[in-house]
Amino acid sequence: MKVLIVVDMQNDFIDGALGTKEAAAIVENVKDKIHQYKMENHLVLFTRDTHESDYLKTREGKYLPVVHCIRGSKGWQIKDGLTVQEDMIVDKPTFGSFDLVDQIRAFTKESQIEAIELVGLCTDICVISNAMICKAAFPEVDILVDGKCCAGVTPESHQIALKAMEMCQIIIL
Repeated sequence: MKVLIVVDMQNDFIDGALGTKEAAAIVENVKDKIHQYKMENHLVLFTRDTHESDYLKTREGKYLPVVHCIRGSKGWQIKDGLTVQEDMIVDKPTFGSFDLVDQIRAFTKESQIEAIELVGLCTDICVISNAMICKAAFPEVDILVDGKCCAGVTPESHQIALKAMEMCQIIIL
């Protein structure tokens, strides 16, 4: 079984508080990737950046003082048109998620994993964080990132993150 992790394809990162034109431009690519994985009966998991109303008082909020992805808000929701079942979403309060690894293991029983592919937002923050966690948790599994299905905070930081992941033996498509 292959695993697709769709990282933080939420309204606030696409066309909301932290949205960019690059993020909006990858939505159709991500939709196609999800469709491909589902047609081949592979596992598709989503992460959802999740903050509470006290976000600005958190460590992250002090360094990124832009209110975003507040639980229950429109910005917190996965972008319309991306097929998602609620039980396939891992809510995460920060960039990377060890709960994601637990979910992958629960659904696959680990010995069945052929590859783990990540797509989504932002390449230079949450995608790279989760890719590195997966690389550490599953050292013998190919970890892939599709650069055409990711966007960074800036085009330059997107490229830097892809290069950094490649240096850590993450396969960049």
